[in-house]
Amino acid sequence: MSDQHSFETLAIHAGNTADPLTGAVVPPIYQVSTYKQDGVGGLRGGYEYSRSANPTRTALEENLAAIEGGRRGLAFASGLAAEDCLLRTLLYPGAHVVIPNDAYGGTFRLFAKVVKRWGVDFSVADTSDPAAVRAAVNDGTKVIWVETPSNPLLGITDIAAVADVARTGGARLVVDNTFASPYLQQPIALGADVVVHSLTKYMGGHSDVVGGALIAADAGLGEELAYHQNAMGAVAGPFDSWLVLRGIKTLPVRMDRHSENAAKVAELLTRHPKVTQVLYPGLPEHPGHEIAAKQMKAFGGMVSFRVEGGEEAAVEVCNRTKLFTLGESLGGVESLVEHPGRMTHASVAGSELEVPADLVRLSVGIESADDLVADLTQALG
Repeated sequence: MSDQHSFETLAIHAGNTADPLTGAVVPPIYQVSTYKQDGVGGLRGGYEYSRSANPTRTALEENLAAIEGGRRGLAFASGLAAEDCLLRTLLYPGAHVVIPNDAYGGTFRLFAKVVKRWGVDFSVADTSDPAAVRAAVNDGTKVIWVETPSNPLLGITDIAAVADVARTGGARLVVDNTFASPYLQQPIALGADVVVHSLTKYMGGHSDVVGGALIAADAGLGEELAYHQNAMGAVAGPFDSWLVLRGIKTLPVRMDRHSENAAKVAELLTRHPKVTQVLYPGLPEHPGHEIAAKQMKAFGGMVSFRVEGGEEAAVEVCNRTKLFTLGESLGGVESLVEHPGRMTHASVAGSELEVPADLVRLSVGIESADDLVADLTQALG
């Protein structure tokens, strides 16, 4: 399918060709491990073993490349599996990485507890400041890692500016686009070399699948990543691939509603006397608002806020919500609430990425905004 089509059209049609045997408009779930060969080495469509390739996963990977504007998409068993494949492809003992001072706890754990033991060093920088990123780069820097919006403090990084830093320093720019989704933000068009996704979140969108993805801007790097994907084996299964493909078809309409609801929730929180700070890039007072407005179509469905009374008060807010379900993860149609310090970001405690103890993170769903506002109002008391 031509990449000249609109995002909404690509989301529904890219990779989703009708089944040639039956005409089924939805790609089949090829729940199969191996494939009949027409003589030794006579592969049908290049398929021999489903770790190496599976038609359902191929459909998803073609879709991912199309909607992110990349040359190659790859689907994995989880977001961290995708990150692990990427890091082992690009790095080696003695290499150096610049990571953000606000990032998903699992990503930090991967760097600090796994990759570092392999002899890879990293420095932490405020990626919202290109000068700070430039100062953190050294002769061994091979990767600059960015989350924007970041998790859980909703920081914004100027992707194009940091891409310039990466090019000057001979490093690859990796952008975790999970919070924004490709509908709201296109990092490759802004200069990123690789985009990372937890497909579990907005791409799947229904809290019923775990998956990850890499999308490469360059075909050669895409081939390297594909080699390691097969060699390491943490691939997305066919049913998981099918679920994500289904979720992506409604991504645009869901993200519009997530963003609209989050804006209304953020407005309530800015007016509430027990809230000391609201972190949402859609607010004019957010320090990254202008950059977010420049590089994002809308501001997304994630909102974080800090409350009076410290950690215990934040935990109590989480415990008192009724429509907002207390749970980890994000990006589903239902709204979620969590305490990052004790939940998703416990692994960064004591590090430069430690999050405030009075912080509450919301994944604002697509329910009635009035109902969500009412639930938060009663939870805050």
